[in-house]
Amino acid sequence: MQTLLLNSADVSENAQMPDVIDAIEDAFRAYERGDAQMPAKSYIDLPEYAGDFRSMPAYLDAGDWDAAGIKWVNVHTENPEKHDLPTVMGTMIYSDPKNAFPLAIMDGTELTMKRTGAAAAVATDHLAVADATSLGIVGAGVQAYTQLEAIAKVRDIQEVVISDLDEERVARFIEAFEDQFDVRAGTPGEAAACDVLSTVTPVEDPIINREDVGEHTHINAMGADAEGKHEIADEVLLDATLVIDDHEQCTHSGEINVPYHAGTLTDEDIYGEIGQIVTGKKAGRTEETGFSVFDSTGLAIQDVAAARVVYEHADENDNGYPFDLLGLSEE
Repeated sequence: MQTLLLNSADVSENAQMPDVIDAIEDAFRAYERGDAQMPAKSYIDLPEYAGDFRSMPAYLDAGDWDAAGIKWVNVHTENPEKHDLPTVMGTMIYSDPKNAFPLAIMDGTELTMKRTGAAAAVATDHLAVADATSLGIVGAGVQAYTQLEAIAKVRDIQEVVISDLDEERVARFIEAFEDQFDVRAGTPGEAAACDVLSTVTPVEDPIINREDVGEHTHINAMGADAEGKHEIADEVLLDATLVIDDHEQCTHSGEINVPYHAGTLTDEDIYGEIGQIVTGKKAGRTEETGFSVFDSTGLAIQDVAAARVVYEHADENDNGYPFDLLGLSEE
């Protein structure tokens, strides 16, 4: 039996976005039904190296398929300067649930970008106005690309407003998409006036204010993944139809973590979890919804679901590098 090694290019090629979006929605649905196991994300703090490790294991049974795996990811803030390495790197081990055989070891960084975009697309599909044609993105880093790629699969996006303090990153983003969309640079406020907004920054001081947000804008708050991070002003969160991906993670390290621990925002201000919406237990957008916010921290079930898509396509297409990890092949 062979384990498939898949680098970032392999993951990108085989993480076909429509399939990843469907898989992420299946994962949210399984989690809500109780057909998933997802222990809390664990951390190993390494202050001497200005970094940490995070482990994210999960198993889910989507009905027609099941999957298991673990993502091992880091955040080392001094990597680019000191080691010429990315700040964040991830490795995904994807296993066969029936016998635990490691089917694939794949780049988790590209996988994270794809599944994060797909999660925003699932929320957008259920919470944005049906005729949405404009998308604002605040933060022009790597996550911005998959936000546009994925959201454009569920809405007819024509106009894109990209905002970032780094003009070079904005220019690269515009160049990448100018042949497909009417894309231009703008302020965070201009981005927030679009039909859909995705925020993908690491800020701790909110950059989206109440007066910025359109009357029916849907916001994907994707940037907050640690205590203290906070992209969206409290007034926006309190006035919005607020949807989260997981209560424990969101209150600990999601967009709502700061106002929640301050007591400004309580459980009564949370409309529900995305799993409740995709299963139909709670309604998505209605005529009374107004503007909405999806607080996404990123769940291990998403990584496992996306890894399954990548593995299945890579196996079909003979991509990647098969090797005998366990030494079980006959001589």
